[in-house]
Amino acid sequence: MTDAAESPQSVAGGNDDLHDEFLGALEALGGSVGNGRLRETLEWDEASYEAVKGDLLSRRLIVPGRGRGGSVALADGSQGHGTSPSRSSRAPSGSRAAAPSSFEQAFRAIDDCLRKEAGCGTELDYTEQTSWLLFLKYLDGLEDDRAAVAALEGHSYTPILAEPYRWNSWAAPKNASGQLDHHAALTGDDLRDFVNQRLFPYLEQFKQRASGPNTIEYKIGEIFGELRNKISSGYNLREIIDLIDGLRFRSQAEKHELSMLYEEKIKRMGNAGRNGGEYYTPRPLIRAIVRVVNPRIGETVYDPAVGSAGFLCEAFEFMRQGGATCRELSTGDLDTLQSRTFTGKEKKSLAYVIAIMNMILHGIEAPKIIHANTLTENLSDVQEKDRFDVILANPPFGGSERKEVQQNFPIRSGETAFLFLQHFIRLLRAGGRAGVVIKNTFLSNTDNASVALRQKLLEECNLHTVLDCPGGTFQGAGVKTVVLFFEKGAPTRRVWFYQLDPGRNLGKTNPLNDRDLAEFVELQKTFADSAKSWSVAADTIDPASFDLSVKNPNRGEAVTHRSPQEIMEEIVALDAESADVLATIKGLLA
Repeated sequence: MTDAAESPQSVAGGNDDLHDEFLGALEALGGSVGNGRLRETLEWDEASYEAVKGDLLSRRLIVPGRGRGGSVALADGSQGHGTSPSRSSRAPSGSRAAAPSSFEQAFRAIDDCLRKEAGCGTELDYTEQTSWLLFLKYLDGLEDDRAAVAALEGHSYTPILAEPYRWNSWAAPKNASGQLDHHAALTGDDLRDFVNQRLFPYLEQFKQRASGPNTIEYKIGEIFGELRNKISSGYNLREIIDLIDGLRFRSQAEKHELSMLYEEKIKRMGNAGRNGGEYYTPRPLIRAIVRVVNPRIGETVYDPAVGSAGFLCEAFEFMRQGGATCRELSTGDLDTLQSRTFTGKEKKSLAYVIAIMNMILHGIEAPKIIHANTLTENLSDVQEKDRFDVILANPPFGGSERKEVQQNFPIRSGETAFLFLQHFIRLLRAGGRAGVVIKNTFLSNTDNASVALRQKLLEECNLHTVLDCPGGTFQGAGVKTVVLFFEKGAPTRRVWFYQLDPGRNLGKTNPLNDRDLAEFVELQKTFADSAKSWSVAADTIDPASFDLSVKNPNRGEAVTHRSPQEIMEEIVALDAESADVLATIKGLLA
């Protein structure tokens, strides 16, 4: 276990995994990148980043870049994610650093094109417009793969899309040499009009034609029934299509690199506004939650507020690598993981599209993401077949639902997160496990709904762990959060609390990282006491309020001692304020 307080020098000098992670991220970002962006991508604290960077510089695996503000670049022979030149392929003679990858170059160029569009003013717009084009490019490759498999098996294949609407017909027609046929390719107003007037209406109709909501046809109809093309210039659209057509993401390595860049886009989108937490939950926090809940092959995993599908993608990666035991998966295991494990629901159109694309890029070929408002489902209608083994979620903070939606829940509340928590409890199977994020005020609010919900949670589930997250965990959200870990089917006997303290102020340039959560994950295995962790017996919880406030018995209240000068300055300021108030009152009486 690497503790956050551990010396950065020992971290750098004794862990080749950190070197590989650093070099892998640097290579995925094009081989040369600014220090700030690379550190944000790695989600490391500054001290650890500088220590690992210094070690790699001393080994000559990276070199200082030429960019303004400080940057690093891969040295000759350091590509390939290895920490030793012998493990890596050499760069061309005479080159100091790897050129940016085709994915990185394409994403930069696409964003540059979108910035020229009046209808695309935010990171949300950039991600949305890139997503529908990437989806159609992916769909074209999926059609080719299915046709190839059918041919090998001696079957005929009927394409999903009619010929005029296939990617290689309208977006990127090729000549005999396999190059773009500029005579056949649409551009300008012709291209824009085709997309708006023919392509989108055609694709939208698939929702009515589909045999069921879990088919790729249904997802096509859902996506293109909700989104619209915001690229008004057909020439900009032509340029973006050419860039996307140049991308290849058929192999696992290609999908992995593209998924990293797509996650980076989602992260920037999540940090772009106050509602960023709706789209992006910090990945180190998700990974810690997944490790604690420990989903296993054969279990079903559900996120009813899926957002960008970060929980499902990280759960997929964890399970694909063999879970806690790291066992090798059989072909049957992999098939189960692909087709019978993950389900997500999402209300918002943009998040729905992003979730599907994110899961596809992580290797889930036909994501079961349902476009629906989870909270409109009446809990009294839930049957055993509707339940799940594992629930991982970060429901929206501070939302509200209509009165008729609240009627679906035994404990009625205007707080969306409280309705979701009831949904989680109801949808878990007996013995099912959950790890969910919620505002920390849930633990202590005194309104009737909060008290009743805490009572329900403690009596119907074993709330075994509460992780108290520091402010700044969610960029732009402006609220403190906790993570609740519980198992359904037995009442709570004892609650283990862990107060996360990374030892620094979290922020956009200093985000949460995996090492910050390493101690929590380790101590949680045995519910061990420490300076940051303690246990509370359920029979000591107030039966009137069921208050679960985080009160660390191992820490006294911090007392801030101000200097005499500060105290005198405050007294002077208060005296001046009082004099102003008195003068105003005298003026009114005069």
